[in-house]
Amino acid sequence: MIMSKSVSSVKDNKVVLAPDSSIVASNVPDLRARIRAAIENNSGGLVLDLAKVDMIDSTGIGLLVAAHNSLAKTGMALELINTSQDMLDLLRSLRLDQHFGISDAGAKRQ
Repeated sequence: MIMSKSVSSVKDNKVVLAPDSSIVASNVPDLRARIRAAIENNSGGLVLDLAKVDMIDSTGIGLLVAAHNSLAKTGMALELINTSQDMLDLLRSLRLDQHFGISDAGAKRQ
């Protein structure tokens, strides 16, 4: 499933991307392109709204780490919002919660 319906907006000088499906190997190229464009075209950081993301695989985790590293080089930050409890548990087990902001754990799915 391609993330053709990912929503993009700007809030508090940060680009907000809202993927509409799981962040897995087959979807990463599209999301990577959107993240690169967001990093190049703003100075306030990046927010990923994960309300519609049910699953993330190792390729998706790698994308989050790469995005964090790219943003950190420019003085910006990555923030994840509307994470499910399962995703929060995964990110904590990988200790990624210590590297980028994560909020709204356990958000209701739409």
